[in-house]
This record gives sequence, structure tokens and C-alpha cells, in this order.
Amino acid sequence: MNLTDLLKMSLGNLKRRKLRTFLTILGVVIGTASIVVMISLGLGLQQSMYDEVEQSGGLTTLTVSGQTAGEGMAYYYSGSETEESTKYITDDTVKEFSQIPHVKLAAPVYNMSAYLLKGKYTGYLQIVATTREALENMNIELRPGGSLPRENSSTLEFVYGNGLLTQFYEKNSGRGYWETGELPDIDLEHDNMFLILNTTAYDNAQSGQNPSDTESGTGENSQKPQTAKKYVVQASGVVSGDADSYNTHYYNAYCDIETLKTVLKREFAGSAIPGQPVTKTGKPYRFFAYSSATVKVDELDNVEEVSSMLRSMGYNVQSNIEYMESMKSQFAIVQAVLGGIGAVSLLVAAIGIANTMMMSIYERTKEIGVMKVLGCSLKNIRQMFLLEAGFIGFLGGVIGNILSFIISGAVNVVTGTMGSSMGLTSSISYIPFWLVLVSLGFAILVGMAAGYFPARRAMRLSPLAAIRNE
Repeated sequence: MNLTDLLKMSLGNLKRRKLRTFLTILGVVIGTASIVVMISLGLGLQQSMYDEVEQSGGLTTLTVSGQTAGEGMAYYYSGSETEESTKYITDDTVKEFSQIPHVKLAAPVYNMSAYLLKGKYTGYLQIVATTREALENMNIELRPGGSLPRENSSTLEFVYGNGLLTQFYEKNSGRGYWETGELPDIDLEHDNMFLILNTTAYDNAQSGQNPSDTESGTGENSQKPQTAKKYVVQASGVVSGDADSYNTHYYNAYCDIETLKTVLKREFAGSAIPGQPVTKTGKPYRFFAYSSATVKVDELDNVEEVSSMLRSMGYNVQSNIEYMESMKSQFAIVQAVLGGIGAVSLLVAAIGIANTMMMSIYERTKEIGVMKVLGCSLKNIRQMFLLEAGFIGFLGGVIGNILSFIISGAVNVVTGTMGSSMGLTSSISYIPFWLVLVSLGFAILVGMAAGYFPARRAMRLSPLAAIRNE
């Protein structure tokens, strides 16, 4: 018999026992859908991690830190313990970084906290100051009409994180978004607000405390009580998303570093800027120390070389590659566990296929004997039963994948808001095309494997005994 005849006979045999075939296919459908949906959850988490890395400048961006300056922020896990550097990052340091081979960009970063005042509200502000080129490297997605802060501007301009409103609270009650669930009546994109950089002086004024009464305000090196100045600021842009869409830039406010330095030197004229290094007598150094530096490497293959060179210079280096490699190993374990759970369902389906094929052999014993007597080869008999089992796997795989997309879509719709609040920038469930092909091929393979031993049994039946069978 040729392949066409075998296909017709296989399909005909499956159609003759519609209910049993349907139930067997249903088992494969459930098994395939279970595997695909389970693995898609792990892939969704992994895709979200990739998106987060892209928001931080991609795999070729390094964060270089030295001696603590400003108010440091947490960086990605470096994968190994590092000792604190004794070197400060200054303008000369950044210039030195830019001259390292394969470095496309070297930019200073300064982190500090401040207050924003608007009517009856006070807000906490985490400022991240850097160059415009470094901000462009962050791939910050802004709301329509927004732009990055101007360089060397006469006034401070900020790109506000989309979650900044959650950091405001009422001055009188001290209640904010996390207590009331309601956002303050503030338009980040258009409202002018007052910026307080000298938070210590502002807190002292609010509490009625005189800084000269504190330990730091007495003695030989005591300074005059400071008053907190208010600067009118406005947003140049706001990060895309609402308060429920968490991302890397959620709480931050980005500004031009040279503009911030000018304002800080004017604000703290005659005294040390908070977070800046000072001598033993309390006097500030002439240089400005940054919290860290952003270093962009030209090619992915050169990241490790540049990282090693920076570490040999006495600085700590955190790269997105190290973070991603650490997370990928964890996601591989998660996907293996989830895939294993789904595979149990497909194993049960395989047992169902084997049972169906064995029952088919018992019911068609006489038919098999007649085929052998008429000269049908053992190979053709084996192929016929394997095709039947393969069809069951194929149909179950196709329907199972369709069901997987439906379930995946429903999961993403139901958990959309929750995923955003957890910092997942992508869908919780993500099904790539390769997963569809692999799951379909696996379902067919399982079906044919389950039908292999029943097919061998059919081959071994004695023709005369099979014809006499009733």
C-alpha cells in the first residue's frame, strides 16, 4: 500500500469510533495546553526581565561606583562580593573612563533626595542627575508631548516618574496614596511646584528646631543656621504609564547634572553640599564627587574586557549581563518545574493513546489477519497504527495550542493590572512561535511513541489465528 492508502485507512478507523477518538484527543489537548501555558508563564517573566534591562540601557551598559557620594541607590546584583572602593568618581575620572578602548559613552550620575511642595501636599523626590546623552541611553518612554531636560538650563527641569504622585502626602494629616488609595490633585505635566534641596533645613524649620542648637552647630567650626530655599520647577516630561504601571523609572526624577550642580553650589554656598566629601575640619573639597558613572560599551563582546579594566582601576562595576545571567538560571528552574507539571498531563494522555490503540487492535484482529493474507506487509501494518496514533497527537496538539492562546489571553487580561503593579512590563503569559512548533511536534512524537508497542503487537499477530478470531 502507498502512503495515500495508509492515510485514508487510518483516518477511516479513527472516524469509526468517534467518541473514543474524541476522548483520547481531549487528553492530548489538555496535556499540550498545560505544557504551553505553564512554560509561557516562565517566558513572560523572562521577557519582562529583558524589557527591564532595556530600560536600564541594555546589556552593554555598566554602572561604575566608587567611594560613596550623594545618596547612593541600589544597583543590579553583580554576582560576586566586592569591596568598597576608596576612589571618588569625579569629572577627571569620567574623562578617564571615556578614553578606555571600546567605551562609547561615559557619563556621571548623582543621586540625592529632595522635597516637592504643591498646595497642601509634600512629596518625596529621588533625583537622578546625569547628562542628556546618558538619559537618551536609558530609553525612557515619555508621555506624548514630553521631552528630556535641557542641558545647562537656567532653571531645573525634571522628567518625573509615573509613580511620583504616590510619594505625596498631606501636610496636616500625613496621609498619602498608600493610606487613602487616592492620588493627590496634582498635574505632573503642567503644574509648577516648589523644590526643596536642603531637606535638613526644611525639616528643622517645620519642627521649630534651630540648627545652631544641634551638636553640628556648636563649636569652632559651627556654621550659620541655614534656611531652605524654594525653587520653582516644572516637568519637561513624564514617564509613560499610570500609578499602577511599575517600571525602572517609577519613583525617580531625572534632570541635567550641570544644572543641578549649579543650583547646589548656590544653595550651599559657603558650606559642604550634603553627601559630598569633606576634610577633617569639615571643609568641602574643590572637586565634585558623583554617586556613580554610566559607561556604555560599543559591543557586547567587549563588555567583560572593559569591566575588568575598570575593576583593575579600583572601582566597582555592575553590569546588566551579570544580573541577567543570574536571573536566567533562576527562570530556567522555574520553567523546568512548570513544564514538568504540564508534562504529567501529557503523560496521562500518552497512556490514553496506548490504551485506545490496544483496544483498536483487539477489535480489528480479524481485519489485520485478512490484510496479512492479502499480502499487506508488516511494515504497512505498523505504519497504519503509527499514523493513527500520530493523527491523535497532531489533532490534540493543534487544538491544544489554540486553547493555550485563549487561556494565555485570558490570563493576561485578568492579571494585567496586577502584573503592572509587580513591575512586569510585558504580559505575564508569553507564547513565542517556536513554543507552538515544539509543543506540536512533541504531541505528535508522544502520540507515535504511545502507539509504537500496540503497532508491534499488530505486526506479530498470526494471520490464521487472526482470521479465526471472532
